[in-house]
Amino acid sequence: MINFRTAVRRSLCVLAAIAAASCSRQRQGAVVVPLAPANIYSWTQAGDMSPAVANALPRVYVPNVGSGDVYVIDPQSMRVIDRFPALGNPQHVVPSWDLQTLWVTGSAKGQAGGGLTAIDPSTGKAIERIPVEDAYNMYFTPDGASALVVAETKRRLEYRDPQTMQLQGYLGTPQCDGLNHADFAPDGSYAIFTCEFGGALIKIDVLHRKVLGFLKLAAGGMPQDIRSAPGGRTFYVANMMTDGVSLIDGDKFKEVGFIPTGVGAHGLYPSRDGAKLYVSNRGSHLINGPPRGPGSVSVIDFAGRKVVANWPIPGGGSPDMGNVSADGARLWLAGRFDDVVYAIDTTSGAVASIPVGHTPHGLAVWPLPGRYSLGHTGVMR
Repeated sequence: MINFRTAVRRSLCVLAAIAAASCSRQRQGAVVVPLAPANIYSWTQAGDMSPAVANALPRVYVPNVGSGDVYVIDPQSMRVIDRFPALGNPQHVVPSWDLQTLWVTGSAKGQAGGGLTAIDPSTGKAIERIPVEDAYNMYFTPDGASALVVAETKRRLEYRDPQTMQLQGYLGTPQCDGLNHADFAPDGSYAIFTCEFGGALIKIDVLHRKVLGFLKLAAGGMPQDIRSAPGGRTFYVANMMTDGVSLIDGDKFKEVGFIPTGVGAHGLYPSRDGAKLYVSNRGSHLINGPPRGPGSVSVIDFAGRKVVANWPIPGGGSPDMGNVSADGARLWLAGRFDDVVYAIDTTSGAVASIPVGHTPHGLAVWPLPGRYSLGHTGVMR
């Protein structure tokens, strides 16, 4: 249960975030949901920090699926400075829509149940633990009215109050086996989710809670992360089995291309200027792969739709989920099968490794630029 003090703090934080968003809208001349700008990442560039994150400590939060905890890294010293338990199997650390809370999503696989663990980014400490049946991942409706808990094993999206996490309703997605990751159209009119175990995608009107379409990928495979190009109409889908990225026309909901990257293409992260896309290639086609595989990072030029650099992990590795630092200088990724975190120089590709818990997954770098978060490990707008 949420105590009175926490409820008051949350209410004050929401008011502060709304005020900050209002200031941002006035400064940018835009509404909360951007109306198809030329670059949807225009408000997530280095230095464009919201007042709502002014008190956030610079930290990297690493959820460890196997050890059931979260490690906290100081990005300046490159050291682990704290750790704490989380509910369920900790999968991703998700910034809230209002930028005031970080939520650790815990799935129910191998557990009696899952849960959500809230972190206060001003202290770096866990402040609440809320049991839920299954919480593999989490997103937010573009208007911030609902959290979208991705209940993968239940094949459904759970609409919840973004502050209290009280259940608002469901959207069943029985045709989507492995409901997983998502990104949104520029105007928020739809989101496309990956169906990991079905080799497919599902298009959803999240505001009106209805399925708009279902698309089997031509080569099938195992789609993982998905991220929009700067123009907002082409979606890039990492496919772990086909070792590359499928291109999807979001409006027409059809496959329009493919870019080979590396073994086990998995995570997708735009550069701070929105010009490039970093693709983490996990180095294996297995869900539980071996350590020190042929893991790498590929760099795609959005404009040319081609790979312009490949950075192998020295000695082998398993780069998975993460994000780009606020200044764009480092790409932080969990080393899924190697129990480490990689800090990768985005200019040279040089890699530093930091030991963490067992089976690290969707780490979050915080704070990040942006006006609000749509979820996952920092899908910012």
